[in-house]
Amino acid sequence: MLRVEFHCHTIYSKDSLATPQQVVETCRRKGIDRVVITDHNRIAGALAAKSLDPERVIIGEEIMTTQGELLAAFVQEEIPAGLEPMEAIERLRTQGAFISVSHPFDALRSGHWQAEDLLAIVPHIDAIETFNARCMRSSLNREAQTFAQEHELLGTAGSDAHALFEYGKATMLLPEIDNATSLKAALELVEYDVALSSFWVHFSSRYAVWRKGLNPAAYGQYALKP
Repeated sequence: MLRVEFHCHTIYSKDSLATPQQVVETCRRKGIDRVVITDHNRIAGALAAKSLDPERVIIGEEIMTTQGELLAAFVQEEIPAGLEPMEAIERLRTQGAFISVSHPFDALRSGHWQAEDLLAIVPHIDAIETFNARCMRSSLNREAQTFAQEHELLGTAGSDAHALFEYGKATMLLPEIDNATSLKAALELVEYDVALSSFWVHFSSRYAVWRKGLNPAAYGQYALKP
């Protein structure tokens, strides 16, 4: 079984300072066999990390649609922010990506979903995130787990790591995966190894935003996006 980190960020997200090199080294040290790098609305960080460790790194993306965030794996072409959910889903389907939904019921974050909007896309997605380590209340994850069971959806779990110390906080143990089809099959056999992060991890994200805003020239190479 492989230990998989399914939701994490690098310096190519506006709220992280973790470089692709640091992410790869951290995953190696922590025994994370596969890492799906899901920067906000871009795949440049994932591509950079994959060039360093092609077997370990899977290209993903966290995509802000007009209704909420999607969480994709095995992405080949970057999906821009601001699309209607079905347009983003159709673009992901065209490239054979796996489609989940980020922290669907966490109203404390801008990417959460209204129930009616989430219900509208249920027939068109592969899973929802049933455990996100950055949810500040465990009830939010339980709500996602209940929703997944009621609608016969697969569940993904991830640390939503923005800082290196968060990597591995919430992982999945899965058989070998190499595309969306094998990932769906593997999730039928998933074992979760998860724990909530402390609330103060959110300060690391705010610090990253503040530091980049204080000296944007130093981070211009990462072409910061929302």
